Amino acid sequence: MPDNERYSRQMRFAPIGPAGQERLRNGFVVILGCGALGSGIVQNLGRAGVGRLRIVDRDVLEMSNLARQVLFEEEDVRRRLPKAVAAAERIRRINSEIQVESVVTEISPGNILQLIEGANVVADGTDNMEARFLINDACVKAGAPWVYGGALASSGMTMTVLPGRSPCLRCVLEELPDPQALRSCNEAGVLNTLTGIVSAIQSNEVIKLLTGAGEPNPGLLRLDVWTLEFNRSVVKRRADCPACALKRFDYLDAPPREAAFVRGRSQLELNPARPVKLDLAALACSLRQMGKVEYNDYLIHLTLPEAQLAIFQDGRVIIQGLTDVESARRLVRTCVPALA
Repeated sequence: MPDNERYSRQMRFAPIGPAGQERLRNGFVVILGCGALGSGIVQNLGRAGVGRLRIVDRDVLEMSNLARQVLFEEEDVRRRLPKAVAAAERIRRINSEIQVESVVTEISPGNILQLIEGANVVADGTDNMEARFLINDACVKAGAPWVYGGALASSGMTMTVLPGRSPCLRCVLEELPDPQALRSCNEAGVLNTLTGIVSAIQSNEVIKLLTGAGEPNPGLLRLDVWTLEFNRSVVKRRADCPACALKRFDYLDAPPREAAFVRGRSQLELNPARPVKLDLAALACSLRQMGKVEYNDYLIHLTLPEAQLAIFQDGRVIIQGLTDVESARRLVRTCVPALA
């Protein structure tokens, strides 16, 4: 039985009440990305009693994450935990009544529909527009409501997409902006006060959708936490929107990419050409002759003179210190022959 004393103050809020709390308990939310926004969303929804959470993230914790990613602590960094795993461990300690699943993977056209299947709401905790366009395609196709959020420096925005009823992200931006024209948090920075506010607004939208109480925000909310400016603009559904009107899902139907360059961090990610499942313990033994090796149930961290590699069980490799794709491929083939 759920402990209603835990949620008593929340249930005294008239739009939620006992009936709304029960709807939260029966809710299933998928959080895609568990950085500053995603970890805030996970914390808010877990504490609020949302019954089932699936946390999806591709990345490993770094010390620079701790200033703004609220579920994590130094010990998680020392253990080299994936963000999804560390977030799930922490929220289970906060609320043992709920079901929490962690998935360590990069969202892609090949897996996103499976990842969001059955979700009542999808929450965006990603950090790039290409991933958000993919989420938009998948959610519009699946008919799943989703809550977009973004944060950079002191400026943030959020929008709730209700497929079939409201505008979608491609009604706002038809095409993906030129990556060279976009700054990242690694370049422009970001305030933890901003990510706290944006993730709280996103969480609030999820709670409204799960309980059926209140009106979700189908417009584009922009805010600047430094100047305290807030602006909400009306977005209209476009009759020629590629996604929600024409049902053309360009990002969902795109072929998977083999390598992705993460700007500003001298970092590459290589994805395997075919599905694999690496024996991390055996691989760690063979790699010790090459460099410093640390590993856990989820990944191997290999430190070499020229680069650092995070090698995941599914064959993904994140390489820190190289920006040339061919050099990275040669290095990975040398270290992990199974990926050659």
